[in-house]
Amino acid sequence: MEWVLILPQIPSEPSRHRVAVWRQLRKAGAVPVSTGVWALPAGLAFQADLDRAGELCRNGGGSLVIIDASPRDVASAAMIRDAFTTVRVDEWAEFMADCGKFAVEIAKEIQKQKFTFAELEEEEQSLDRLRRWYRDLKKRDVLELPDAKAAEMRLRACVTILDGYAEQVYQAVHGGADTPDSSAPAATPPVLDGPDT
Repeated sequence: MEWVLILPQIPSEPSRHRVAVWRQLRKAGAVPVSTGVWALPAGLAFQADLDRAGELCRNGGGSLVIIDASPRDVASAAMIRDAFTTVRVDEWAEFMADCGKFAVEIAKEIQKQKFTFAELEEEEQSLDRLRRWYRDLKKRDVLELPDAKAAEMRLRACVTILDGYAEQVYQAVHGGADTPDSSAPAATPPVLDGPDT
């Protein structure tokens, strides 16, 4: 795999410029591999984020040096790849943990029989946030880690859970009953099955 090494050159003060560049590089999926040196897989998928990081550097009176890099040996390649993989695995784990929290939240609302459109809209917004987060993580998943597939399944389970809750809200509001139709999808979240994340 080909990589790019990224060296932000920016004055230390005011610090807001350095922080903005740091945040942009993290958003891009870049990982620090040494003091002041970041790495990303080479590819067009990351170019827009690198352009933005360069712009932020220039706004702070600095510059962004980008170097195409080919590791010379297996150990060097493994060091960069392992650093990149570790960050991606941690991101997927955090995402799946939030999916679990989403499922638990809906289960609580069902247990409290809080079947309102306002609550449903709030949960829909939470699911939209998870979808955006998933797309951002997937964009930089160039290694096609198994964690990404597990996260996709977790997100699909969240969609199913929300669909079931929406049906129960509809039944409660329009069905003329105090409780939703018992034939609605179960609240037990399949998203929580499997190892803890």
